[in-house]
Amino acid sequence: MARGENALLAWLQRRFVADAARVPIGIGDDMAAVRLDRPLVAITADMLLDGVHFDTAQHGFELIGRKALACSLSDCAAMACQPRAATVCLALAETMSGEEFKRLYEGMASLAEEFDCPIVGGDITSWSGRLAIDVCVLGEPMAPRGPVRRSDGRAGDLIYVSGPLGGSILGKHLTFTPRLDLARRLASRADLHALMDISDGLALDLYRLCTASGCDAELSAEQLDRVVSDDSVLLSQRDGRSPLDHALSDGEDFELLVIGGPDLGDQDLGLRPIGRLVRQASGGQAAMSICHPTGEREPLAPRGYEHFR
Repeated sequence: MARGENALLAWLQRRFVADAARVPIGIGDDMAAVRLDRPLVAITADMLLDGVHFDTAQHGFELIGRKALACSLSDCAAMACQPRAATVCLALAETMSGEEFKRLYEGMASLAEEFDCPIVGGDITSWSGRLAIDVCVLGEPMAPRGPVRRSDGRAGDLIYVSGPLGGSILGKHLTFTPRLDLARRLASRADLHALMDISDGLALDLYRLCTASGCDAELSAEQLDRVVSDDSVLLSQRDGRSPLDHALSDGEDFELLVIGGPDLGDQDLGLRPIGRLVRQASGGQAAMSICHPTGEREPLAPRGYEHFR
């Protein structure tokens, strides 16, 4: 495969041929045009960098491409929005071959097709640095209520997660499936109050949700033990950190943090309860604690992955 910009663009036009009724203008013009069903459009963007979110020396380009789109699709799940179209902007390393470029896009194509989110445009540049990928996704609310926000939790709500947490560096951060199917099942439920995806670690992301909702959180030590992943246990054996610490702060789990009523745990949704939101005690500063069977309450700091630390 030729590597020049025109050749890469021609391949993209052949590879991503969109439904003309839905995407009347696709790849190859100065802008794309997309027909949507609802008047409200939700937008998310994620930038992924070689050496931070993936490593081209270790990871296959198909998995890197897959992750790049999956992160934005997880944002859609986190607000119960159906993805409708994606754009992809690339800063290619000068050493990257045309075949590697193709493999990168094939990784994105697998998810784009699975979740009916066509890639409709973007931009391609090259430079002397490492690969950078910026994905933007347009979405529409899955239910008439509109996007589900992290700020609508209320005291008394139960806190659930959609799957095991921690240890994603062992592979899950590249292979996770965005929880769009679960979000679709939740979107119309009146007892669903708030949603968020867990990308930077449970402790940090829950703190952000508590801050937005004006609540504190009390987590159950016993219930937290049930969401610790096998990979957290394996990492603990290697580095000496506790499995729970990995589950609370590793990040890139891309499970959903679900806030709502008790019936959410009774349905066949696979949600795992870990605690509840309570009234804020400190007047504007969210606080979190882990409650042990002995009655001991352990403060939980909002630790996780942060840029610019």
